[in-house]
Amino acid sequence: MPHDGRARTGVSEPRAREADASDTGSPPPVPEAVTSERALTFVGAALTAVYLPGAGNQELRLMETAGSARCEYGLPDRLPLSGDSPAAHTFRTGRPLWLTSEALASYSTGGPTPPRPETSLAALPLGTERGRLGCLVVVGDSADGFEAEQRRFLEQYADAVLAVLRTGTGRLPAPSPLLSTALRSLCVGSFVITPDTGLIEADETLLELAGITPDDFDGKADTLLAHALPEDMHALMSVLEPSTQTVGRRELEFRVRRPTGEMRWLSLSCQVAAGCDGRPEQVLGVVTATSVLRQSADDVSRIQWLTAALDDAVTVRDVSRVVVTALGEPLGADRVALAELQDDRLAVTVLDPPEPAAWPQWWRSEWRSEWPDAPVSALPTLQMALRDGRMDLWSAGAALEPGLAGIGAGGLAVLPLPAKGWVAGVCLVGWDQPHEFVPEERFLLTATAALVGQALKRARAHDAEQELATMLQRSLLPRRLPELPGGTAVARYLPAKRGLQVGGDWYDVIALSEDRVALVIGDVQGHSAGAATIMGQMRTAIRAYAVEGHPPDVVVSHANRLLVGMETDLFATCCYAELDMEEGNALFVRAGHLAPLLRHPDGRTEEVQVEGGLPLGILADAEFPMTTCALAPGTVIVMVTDGLVEAVDLPLDEGMDRTRTALAGADPADPGEMADELLGELDPREDDVALLLLRYDGMKTRPIRAGWAVWRLPDAVMHARRFTARALRRWKVEEVTDAALLVVSELVTNGLVHTQGPVRVDLMLRGDRVRVSVSDCSPRSPAKPVIVDWDATGGRGLLLVEAMSESFGSVPVAGGKQVWSELVVPHCDQAHADSGPRTRRRGLP
Repeated sequence: MPHDGRARTGVSEPRAREADASDTGSPPPVPEAVTSERALTFVGAALTAVYLPGAGNQELRLMETAGSARCEYGLPDRLPLSGDSPAAHTFRTGRPLWLTSEALASYSTGGPTPPRPETSLAALPLGTERGRLGCLVVVGDSADGFEAEQRRFLEQYADAVLAVLRTGTGRLPAPSPLLSTALRSLCVGSFVITPDTGLIEADETLLELAGITPDDFDGKADTLLAHALPEDMHALMSVLEPSTQTVGRRELEFRVRRPTGEMRWLSLSCQVAAGCDGRPEQVLGVVTATSVLRQSADDVSRIQWLTAALDDAVTVRDVSRVVVTALGEPLGADRVALAELQDDRLAVTVLDPPEPAAWPQWWRSEWRSEWPDAPVSALPTLQMALRDGRMDLWSAGAALEPGLAGIGAGGLAVLPLPAKGWVAGVCLVGWDQPHEFVPEERFLLTATAALVGQALKRARAHDAEQELATMLQRSLLPRRLPELPGGTAVARYLPAKRGLQVGGDWYDVIALSEDRVALVIGDVQGHSAGAATIMGQMRTAIRAYAVEGHPPDVVVSHANRLLVGMETDLFATCCYAELDMEEGNALFVRAGHLAPLLRHPDGRTEEVQVEGGLPLGILADAEFPMTTCALAPGTVIVMVTDGLVEAVDLPLDEGMDRTRTALAGADPADPGEMADELLGELDPREDDVALLLLRYDGMKTRPIRAGWAVWRLPDAVMHARRFTARALRRWKVEEVTDAALLVVSELVTNGLVHTQGPVRVDLMLRGDRVRVSVSDCSPRSPAKPVIVDWDATGGRGLLLVEAMSESFGSVPVAGGKQVWSELVVPHCDQAHADSGPRTRRRGLP
């Protein structure tokens, strides 16, 4: 059974009331002698006695005794001051004696009679060198003597006895007994609970600690529990309703709210007594105020620091780091582990030290990711602590399951982390060398567990919310930007630090063709899941309209009509740019958004004066004029949302000037670092921030182009073939003439036969590739046959074109489609053959 103190024998038989559970009258008061016996029993004292100097200060006289063993054995009535007794020795020297059974046997007088091998003894002076008033003798019921925590309590008990003696000027204050008066001054209350009935026999001191008057107490445990804080209710219920596995001694600390509103920490120690059938029959215990535990100024400052640090901790990782700082060094611990309780599994969130070799071998087998993850059922010690919600302190050499062996060879603290009626997780604190758990540590551990449990629950909810927001945001924004011929694009998105980290800012880079690219950045009004939904729809719509081949003003106009038709209360702003990467021209359209910025190769910056239109979603017939701008190689285009340049304490004009200054000073050699410098220090952010940056380098290989409008004549295909042959001879790539003529014949024939309107042939040579494109006015893509047999009369042409082409496909353009085929020039292909086999590509370029 886990414990942090020995289970003592000699517990007095409680006098539980034989009352019906429905009795609502005030129970009779508990005799003071009974409460004293209970309290002393829980500090290992079977008998206490006060010796005062007799006449002439030649002897010590026994003045009063208390305890459950008064009828079993006693102490001498008189002890010579010059004799060899523990009491006389302590009175002469002024130093306390803590004697085990073996050490007590060396004293000839002054011990309990008849002597017993399982008893120990403590003698504590009452007073200082300037004036000793007597000696307190305590007979223990363990051969090993008193533990550190018990010694501390008995020292305070001796101080209380001395205070009563001084109040009475050396005489016993009548009519109250000396020892009971001193014990009452320490505010030690006692109780007996009958689990089957839910009734509790509580003394007046316990009622006073809880803030209940005797007249208002009905003898029910629920009445006392009503004064406890909800966060500590889980642990207290395990005392009120103990299981068969919790028979034995238990200790915990909890908080109560007094009628004045004051919160008070109380320490509870109890013993669960089992009946003949092994089921819990009675719970006997004592309760003290934590002031008895000598709470130091350092303890208070640590709790204050912990409260402030946890208040600033937002994520589970933040809470974990605070726990390590709060417990590791102050307690001299060698290991600290924190784990969340997720259903029936423990998910570790922090290990200190983090190296796997510092933890048990069993943990390493469960190391599935960054930290181990194990079922609660595999760790019975933790399972019991989590179920009861109580702290367990294991001393050196305790027998633990393999999953906990090695964490604290010198001592292990198991701290369930309560959070409003349930347990959020568990904290393990381990020592390698034998460690003695002093009361100050118990207070710190209990207070830490209560605070961390609440913080962990709050942080887990925050992490779950942000995980959902991050997943939604990532699904709405581009996963990666395309590689562009003649330029490099980078983007950054930073969510707001307040609220749900998903908003309406978006960006996109759309490769329209081999030499044209579209840039778009926008912001939907608001900061919510609704704004994010509209953002995703706008980004998809603009991409679809752009890929269809519409000019920038038409793309934005279509998106505006779409948003108006949604009948939403939200509007959106955007800035759209289409770049000709070959010629270095840019067309800008602005819909209520910030104007783009340019950084010229010489470092000058400017704000492009784009004629703006209304935001999207306001007026269906709004116009969006285009603005043309020429780009020189080395020019950087920057498009941002207002979260970067505007805040409560940052006017828009000042923010734009600041961004232009940062843009001028940034090094364009690395666009990624350039984007990071533009973001600067933005914590905490009030709004989302999106930034899109493109460095225009110019195309290293400029393509050669030729085009011809097909005449709708019977010999139109022949003319198209002649045009193609002449162009290829002029470009000196006759090696692909046969393949190109076949492709032109098939695609032009399909365009003339299956579509109406004009048909056009475009040829382009770039590097080692010849691209043949045939445009028509039909939006329907050519369909290849699923099954081709000897009787099929159509569809063979497309299969033949695909077989002859390095790559082949169809893209929509304004007013129709374009079917294209790429052919590799043989001598160029041979030059590249040395570098390895060529991969055949399918689909869009």
